Amino acid sequence: MPDIVRRYVGFIDRVNHVVGLFAMYLIVAMIGILLYSSVMKAVAIPPLWTLEMAQFVMAAYYMLGGGWSLQNDAHVRMDLLYSRWRPRTRAMIDTATILFLIFYLGVMLYGGFSSTAYAIRYGETSYSSWSPYMAPVKIIMCIGIALMLLQAFAQFFRDLALARGEELP
Repeated sequence: MPDIVRRYVGFIDRVNHVVGLFAMYLIVAMIGILLYSSVMKAVAIPPLWTLEMAQFVMAAYYMLGGGWSLQNDAHVRMDLLYSRWRPRTRAMIDTATILFLIFYLGVMLYGGFSSTAYAIRYGETSYSSWSPYMAPVKIIMCIGIALMLLQAFAQFFRDLALARGEELP
């Protein structure tokens, strides 16, 4: 593989590793928000923002963690036959199938950009009584999809190298 591909794969792996570690701590933030809501419900009237804010934090958690889980092969896989194949055969199959993932993520990113542009242009808010702006969570959604798309390309290059008999770190 060319040196630029090796550097790309290494860079995207490092970026998704750092973002994935950050995303892991969002669970702690979500637990804090829900704990605050529970305590306030027992003591006084719970604030309107807690449930929806917990949902936004959870959305950021799984959107920003997508690239990390792809990098670490942590997605769900039906491997009735896959686990029995040689690593090179797996790499050839993965090289073909990841193209579908890249297409899917490209369509999702296009829709995410469209939805984010709409939210920014018209000041879209949620239909809840708290009514927060939707643009921040949609921007995070686009960042997460873009990182996963970049990681899918890195995985494609890694699988392509392995199918050719090379190995990328």
